[in-house]
Amino acid sequence: MRELVDSFYRERSLANHHIMSYNDFINYWLQDIIDKIKVGDDEAERGTITTDIEGYEVKLGKIRVGNPLVKEADGSTRLLTPMEARLRNLTYEAPMYLEFIPIIEGVEHEPEEVRIGDMPIMVKSAKCNITKENLERHEGTIFTPEEYYRRLIELQEDPLDIGGYFIINGTERVLISLEDLAPNRVMVEFNKRYGRDVPVAKVFSQREGYRALVIVEMKKDATLMVSVPAASGQLPLTVLLRALGMESDEDIMNAIVTDPEMMPFVLSNIEDSVNEYGVSNREEAVAFLGKKLAGGQAKEYRIKRVESLMDRSLLPHLGNDPDDRMKKAIFLGRMARSVLELAIGHAEPDDKDHYANKRLKLAGDLMEDLFRVAFTGLVKDLKYQLERAHSRNRELKVSTAVRSDVLSQRLLHALATGNWVGGRAGVSQLLDRTSNLATLSHLRRIISPLTRSQPHFEARDLHATQWGRLCPAETPEGPNCGLVKNMALMTEISEGYEDKEVLQTVRDLGVQEIHSKDIELGA
Repeated sequence: MRELVDSFYRERSLANHHIMSYNDFINYWLQDIIDKIKVGDDEAERGTITTDIEGYEVKLGKIRVGNPLVKEADGSTRLLTPMEARLRNLTYEAPMYLEFIPIIEGVEHEPEEVRIGDMPIMVKSAKCNITKENLERHEGTIFTPEEYYRRLIELQEDPLDIGGYFIINGTERVLISLEDLAPNRVMVEFNKRYGRDVPVAKVFSQREGYRALVIVEMKKDATLMVSVPAASGQLPLTVLLRALGMESDEDIMNAIVTDPEMMPFVLSNIEDSVNEYGVSNREEAVAFLGKKLAGGQAKEYRIKRVESLMDRSLLPHLGNDPDDRMKKAIFLGRMARSVLELAIGHAEPDDKDHYANKRLKLAGDLMEDLFRVAFTGLVKDLKYQLERAHSRNRELKVSTAVRSDVLSQRLLHALATGNWVGGRAGVSQLLDRTSNLATLSHLRRIISPLTRSQPHFEARDLHATQWGRLCPAETPEGPNCGLVKNMALMTEISEGYEDKEVLQTVRDLGVQEIHSKDIELGA
């Protein structure tokens, strides 16, 4: 057994989860954020900045992250080591360069690579100067393991240090893994309301940093209602399904009913949509929702408001285009079915504390959320600077319009204070160096987003699915008990995959794709 454990840690460190996640962020997610960003017109292409200057827009190209550098007083730059950053109270960060391609009157001009800011680099990640590969590349030699250890000691680095943290203004800071409910997954449960159990189905729909909670619940009179973030109050499910394009009663029945016991409930909802709300087709459904969402406004504005709700706020993980509305209708039908199954006793409530229903946000995921917000701020500032330069009849040049401190300061401030995007605090913490064990424990810590002041007895309890994943003993006493946890020593965290990869694998296994117009909803 000892040989197996030794072999395991020769391949990966105890901070491997943070390092691999951060490497994925640098290698893949950075470019993905840039390719998907959209600033300016709603009709603008992704990865393009449209401006108010006629015939002028900027396309975003490839991003490149360098290695950590230090700039001396004489203007010279050289490679920075983590120990020098600690001793001189520097930030261990690397410059980022992005290609900007001006498009004037529809013609692409020469790309211009501009420094857009500095990225804090995780110690022992792929961009760190003291990893074996980077040291060999910079010094032009190949090290044996013993020579590499000696070289690290010469650089005043601890060869046994596992990395996985950042150095911000000379202080070591670690990003704490965040535990949260799995996004894009339907969860059914009973909510206590007015002294009775109300069956509800919830889904945290997440796409590109935007997270929307959609709830389908069954009222006392068996009416199915939907809660969407952009709409105040609740919307009748059958009306929303008709607005999404599922017009016929038969289609609605087929989308929801899988058991004869469900039919009376669905039929009463369909009757209510006609008798109570006066809705029997798509146009009437859009008009009803428009009055509810933007009553008193012009008809065109009301229609635009309803379309915005259906395309942007409702289940964004299924897409933002009008073509995706039928998919959303089918998904809502699936949620309604889950609610009815729970109501008639054919299904049990989901266990929120089961670890299959949880996901961990590691360093790379947290940095992705932060960079997306910071980069959006930089691009908006760039748009403003270009328009200002044009109004003053100056030459339009991206390199002079980019203010790199806009991005750098946003990243550094979050890492230095722990105040993250989304209003979370304590995400970045000062690394505990009381002892080696304290350091290892801190790097493998997991925090729950639940409030400390509430009892949350079930969330604090040990759950059977934590076996082999989380340490059953290491948790603080007091208000944080059971909400602050630690990973077991040999826990490996699997990484998320792109939807495209999963779909391609499913197709390779022989599953046929059916387009929404061909879907037989009862299938």
